[in-house]
Amino acid sequence: MSPALDERDRIRAAMDRIMAGAPEHSNGALTIVALAAEASVPRNALTQRHLDLKNEFYAKVKERGQPTDAEVRLRKRIVKLKELRETDRAELVELRADREALVRIVNQLTLENRQLRQQLAAPGPVVRLLPSQPHPPGY
Repeated sequence: MSPALDERDRIRAAMDRIMAGAPEHSNGALTIVALAAEASVPRNALTQRHLDLKNEFYAKVKERGQPTDAEVRLRKRIVKLKELRETDRAELVELRADREALVRIVNQLTLENRQLRQQLAAPGPVVRLLPSQPHPPGY
Protein backbone atom coordinates (compact mmCIF):
# COMPACT_ATOMS: atom_id res chain seq x y z
CA MET A 1 0.00 0.00 0.00
CA SER A 2 1.44 3.38 -0.95
CA PRO A 3 2.02 6.03 1.75
CA ALA A 4 -0.73 8.23 0.27
CA LEU A 5 -3.29 5.40 0.37
CA ASP A 6 -2.28 4.44 3.90
CA GLU A 7 -2.53 8.11 4.88
CA ARG A 8 -6.02 8.39 3.36
CA ASP A 9 -7.15 5.25 5.20
CA ARG A 10 -5.77 6.59 8.50
CA ILE A 11 -7.51 9.93 7.94
CA ARG A 12 -10.84 8.23 7.20
CA ALA A 13 -10.50 6.01 10.29
CA ALA A 14 -9.61 9.04 12.40
CA MET A 15 -12.61 10.91 10.99
CA ASP A 16 -14.89 8.04 12.00
CA ARG A 17 -13.43 7.91 15.54
CA ILE A 18 -13.77 11.66 16.06
CA MET A 19 -17.31 11.74 14.71
CA ALA A 20 -18.20 8.80 16.97
CA GLY A 21 -16.77 10.65 19.96
CA ALA A 22 -14.09 8.04 20.58
CA PRO A 23 -10.74 9.66 19.74
CA GLU A 24 -7.59 7.72 20.56
CA HIS A 25 -4.76 10.13 19.69
CA SER A 26 -6.28 13.62 19.95
CA ASN A 27 -8.62 15.70 22.07
CA GLY A 28 -11.51 14.88 19.74
CA ALA A 29 -12.14 18.48 18.74
CA LEU A 30 -13.95 18.98 15.47
CA THR A 31 -10.94 20.65 13.87
CA ILE A 32 -8.42 19.79 11.19
CA VAL A 33 -5.64 19.96 13.76
CA ALA A 34 -7.36 17.31 15.88
CA LEU A 35 -8.11 15.19 12.81
CA ALA A 36 -4.45 15.31 11.74
CA ALA A 37 -3.33 14.36 15.26
CA GLU A 38 -5.88 11.54 15.40
CA ALA A 39 -4.68 10.19 12.03
CA SER A 40 -1.01 10.70 12.97
CA VAL A 41 -0.39 12.74 9.84
CA PRO A 42 0.97 16.27 9.48
CA ARG A 43 -1.68 18.96 9.25
CA ASN A 44 -0.53 19.97 5.80
CA ALA A 45 -1.47 16.47 4.58
CA LEU A 46 -5.08 17.60 5.00
CA THR A 47 -4.62 21.17 3.83
CA GLN A 48 -2.47 20.38 0.77
CA ARG A 49 -2.57 16.71 -0.30
CA HIS A 50 -6.04 15.57 0.77
CA LEU A 51 -8.29 18.58 0.37
CA ASP A 52 -11.20 16.30 -0.49
CA LEU A 53 -10.92 14.57 2.90
CA LYS A 54 -10.65 17.91 4.69
CA ASN A 55 -13.80 19.12 2.92
CA GLU A 56 -15.54 15.82 3.67
CA PHE A 57 -14.68 16.20 7.36
CA TYR A 58 -16.06 19.75 7.44
CA ALA A 59 -19.20 18.57 5.68
CA LYS A 60 -19.70 15.84 8.29
CA VAL A 61 -19.19 18.37 11.08
CA LYS A 62 -21.72 20.68 9.45
CA GLU A 63 -24.23 17.81 9.13
CA ARG A 64 -24.07 17.28 12.88
CA GLY A 65 -25.54 20.75 13.28
CA GLN A 66 -23.09 21.60 16.03
CA PRO A 67 -20.71 24.49 15.73
CA THR A 68 -17.05 23.61 15.52
CA ASP A 69 -14.80 24.16 18.50
CA ALA A 70 -13.16 27.04 16.66
CA GLU A 71 -16.55 28.65 16.07
CA VAL A 72 -17.54 28.27 19.73
CA ARG A 73 -14.21 29.74 20.82
CA LEU A 74 -14.57 32.66 18.40
CA ARG A 75 -18.15 33.35 19.50
CA LYS A 76 -17.01 33.51 23.13
CA ARG A 77 -14.22 35.85 22.11
CA ILE A 78 -16.70 38.08 20.27
CA VAL A 79 -18.91 38.31 23.36
CA LYS A 80 -15.90 39.21 25.51
CA LEU A 81 -14.74 41.84 23.02
CA LYS A 82 -18.21 43.38 22.90
CA GLU A 83 -18.23 43.59 26.70
CA LEU A 84 -14.80 45.23 26.67
CA ARG A 85 -15.95 47.66 24.00
CA GLU A 86 -18.96 48.67 26.08
CA THR A 87 -16.74 49.13 29.14
CA ASP A 88 -14.35 51.27 27.11
CA ARG A 89 -17.25 53.33 25.74
CA ALA A 90 -18.57 54.02 29.24
CA GLU A 91 -15.08 54.95 30.45
CA LEU A 92 -14.63 57.27 27.48
CA VAL A 93 -17.89 59.08 28.28
CA GLU A 94 -16.74 59.51 31.88
CA LEU A 95 -13.31 60.76 30.82
CA ARG A 96 -14.85 63.31 28.46
CA ALA A 97 -17.05 64.64 31.26
CA ASP A 98 -14.02 64.80 33.58
CA ARG A 99 -12.06 66.67 30.91
CA GLU A 100 -14.78 69.33 30.64
CA ALA A 101 -14.80 69.79 34.42
CA LEU A 102 -11.00 70.04 34.50
CA VAL A 103 -11.01 72.64 31.73
CA ARG A 104 -13.45 74.76 33.73
CA ILE A 105 -11.30 74.43 36.87
CA VAL A 106 -8.12 75.37 35.01
CA ASN A 107 -9.85 78.42 33.53
CA GLN A 108 -11.09 79.49 36.98
CA LEU A 109 -7.66 79.03 38.54
CA THR A 110 -6.03 80.96 35.69
CA LEU A 111 -8.42 83.86 36.24
CA GLU A 112 -7.80 83.86 40.01
CA ASN A 113 -4.04 83.69 39.45
CA ARG A 114 -4.19 86.65 37.07
CA GLN A 115 -6.18 88.68 39.61
CA LEU A 116 -3.72 87.89 42.41
CA ARG A 117 -0.75 88.90 40.23
CA GLN A 118 -2.47 92.19 39.41
CA GLN A 119 -3.06 92.85 43.10
CA LEU A 120 0.59 92.16 43.89
CA ALA A 121 1.78 94.43 41.08
CA ALA A 122 -0.48 97.35 42.06
CA PRO A 123 0.98 99.76 44.61
CA GLY A 124 -0.86 99.42 47.88
CA PRO A 125 -1.08 101.71 50.86
CA VAL A 126 2.21 102.13 52.67
CA VAL A 127 2.08 101.56 56.39
CA ARG A 128 4.73 103.49 58.31
CA LEU A 129 5.33 103.07 61.92
CA LEU A 130 6.43 106.01 63.95
CA PRO A 131 9.20 105.41 66.43
CA SER A 132 6.96 106.29 69.33
CA GLN A 133 4.31 103.74 68.40
CA PRO A 134 4.55 100.19 69.71
CA HIS A 135 5.76 97.72 67.12
CA PRO A 136 3.57 94.77 66.27
CA PRO A 137 5.07 91.41 67.17
CA GLY A 138 7.60 90.23 64.64
CA TYR A 139 9.03 93.69 63.71
